[in-house]
Amino acid sequence: MKYMLLIYGTPQAEGTQMSEEEMGKWWAFNSETQARGVFISGEALYPVQTATTVRRNDGKIVTTDGPFAETKEVLGGYYILNCKDLDEAIELAGKITAIDNSSIEIRPITEYNG
Repeated sequence: MKYMLLIYGTPQAEGTQMSEEEMGKWWAFNSETQARGVFISGEALYPVQTATTVRRNDGKIVTTDGPFAETKEVLGGYYILNCKDLDEAIELAGKITAIDNSSIEIRPITEYNG
Protein backbone atom coordinates (compact mmCIF):
# COMPACT_ATOMS: atom_id res chain seq x y z
CA MET A 1 0.00 0.00 0.00
CA LYS A 2 1.21 3.49 -0.74
CA TYR A 3 1.70 5.84 2.21
CA MET A 4 2.54 9.52 2.30
CA LEU A 5 4.83 10.52 5.16
CA LEU A 6 4.30 14.24 5.77
CA ILE A 7 7.18 15.92 7.63
CA TYR A 8 6.10 18.81 9.87
CA GLY A 9 8.46 21.12 11.72
CA THR A 10 8.58 24.54 13.29
CA PRO A 11 8.62 27.57 10.98
CA GLN A 12 11.91 28.68 12.60
CA ALA A 13 13.59 25.48 11.37
CA GLU A 14 12.60 26.14 7.76
CA GLY A 15 15.29 27.39 5.47
CA THR A 16 18.10 26.78 7.95
CA GLN A 17 21.22 25.20 6.53
CA MET A 18 21.75 21.57 7.56
CA SER A 19 25.11 20.33 8.70
CA GLU A 20 26.96 17.74 6.64
CA GLU A 21 26.15 15.17 9.35
CA GLU A 22 22.42 15.95 9.19
CA MET A 23 22.43 15.72 5.39
CA GLY A 24 24.23 12.38 5.69
CA LYS A 25 21.34 11.06 7.78
CA TRP A 26 18.83 12.14 5.10
CA TRP A 27 20.88 10.45 2.37
CA ALA A 28 21.12 7.29 4.49
CA PHE A 29 17.32 7.23 4.90
CA ASN A 30 16.85 7.76 1.15
CA SER A 31 19.30 4.94 0.43
CA GLU A 32 17.52 2.56 2.81
CA THR A 33 14.08 3.18 1.31
CA GLN A 34 15.49 2.71 -2.19
CA ALA A 35 17.33 -0.48 -1.19
CA ARG A 36 14.09 -1.88 0.30
CA GLY A 37 12.27 -1.06 -2.93
CA VAL A 38 9.62 1.08 -1.19
CA PHE A 39 10.73 4.54 -2.36
CA ILE A 40 8.38 6.21 -4.85
CA SER A 41 9.19 9.87 -4.33
CA GLY A 42 10.17 12.43 -1.75
CA GLU A 43 10.91 16.13 -1.75
CA ALA A 44 11.70 18.99 0.56
CA LEU A 45 9.51 22.06 0.19
CA TYR A 46 10.48 25.72 0.07
CA PRO A 47 9.64 27.70 3.25
CA VAL A 48 5.98 28.35 3.96
CA GLN A 49 6.41 32.05 3.12
CA THR A 50 6.70 31.02 -0.55
CA ALA A 51 3.27 29.34 -0.50
CA THR A 52 0.28 30.61 -2.45
CA THR A 53 -3.21 29.72 -1.27
CA VAL A 54 -6.06 29.43 -3.78
CA ARG A 55 -9.74 29.79 -2.84
CA ARG A 56 -12.98 30.18 -4.72
CA ASN A 57 -15.22 32.99 -3.44
CA ASP A 58 -18.55 33.58 -5.17
CA GLY A 59 -17.28 31.73 -8.25
CA LYS A 60 -14.08 33.76 -8.51
CA ILE A 61 -10.58 32.42 -7.89
CA VAL A 62 -8.78 34.38 -5.17
CA THR A 63 -5.10 33.89 -4.36
CA THR A 64 -3.29 34.82 -1.17
CA ASP A 65 0.44 34.90 -0.60
CA GLY A 66 1.48 32.56 2.17
CA PRO A 67 -0.19 29.64 3.94
CA PHE A 68 -3.90 29.20 4.52
CA ALA A 69 -3.63 29.58 8.30
CA GLU A 70 -1.13 30.41 11.01
CA THR A 71 0.14 27.21 12.58
CA LYS A 72 2.78 26.10 15.05
CA GLU A 73 4.09 23.47 12.62
CA VAL A 74 4.45 23.67 8.87
CA LEU A 75 4.77 21.04 6.17
CA GLY A 76 8.44 20.88 5.20
CA GLY A 77 8.54 17.86 2.92
CA TYR A 78 7.20 14.41 2.23
CA TYR A 79 7.93 10.89 1.12
CA ILE A 80 5.66 8.56 -0.79
CA LEU A 81 6.54 4.96 0.02
CA ASN A 82 5.02 1.67 -1.10
CA CYS A 83 5.10 -0.26 2.20
CA LYS A 84 3.75 -3.72 2.89
CA ASP A 85 1.66 -2.34 5.77
CA LEU A 86 1.26 0.50 8.27
CA ASP A 87 3.81 -1.10 10.61
CA GLU A 88 6.53 -0.76 7.98
CA ALA A 89 5.49 2.85 7.31
CA ILE A 90 5.73 3.60 11.06
CA GLU A 91 9.12 1.92 11.28
CA LEU A 92 10.47 4.02 8.41
CA ALA A 93 8.91 7.24 9.73
CA GLY A 94 10.80 6.64 12.96
CA LYS A 95 14.04 6.71 10.99
CA ILE A 96 13.47 10.13 9.46
CA THR A 97 16.07 12.39 11.03
CA ALA A 98 13.66 15.34 11.41
CA ILE A 99 11.47 13.42 13.86
CA ASP A 100 13.65 14.66 16.74
CA ASN A 101 12.34 18.21 16.27
CA SER A 102 9.10 17.64 14.43
CA SER A 103 6.37 15.14 13.68
CA ILE A 104 5.65 12.75 10.84
CA GLU A 105 2.05 12.24 9.75
CA ILE A 106 1.40 8.98 7.89
CA ARG A 107 -1.53 8.90 5.49
CA PRO A 108 -2.54 5.99 3.25
CA ILE A 109 -2.98 7.01 -0.38
CA THR A 110 -6.24 6.14 -2.08
CA GLU A 111 -5.67 4.52 -5.43
CA TYR A 112 -8.49 4.83 -7.95
CA ASN A 113 -8.86 2.37 -10.77
CA GLY A 114 -10.39 4.03 -13.74
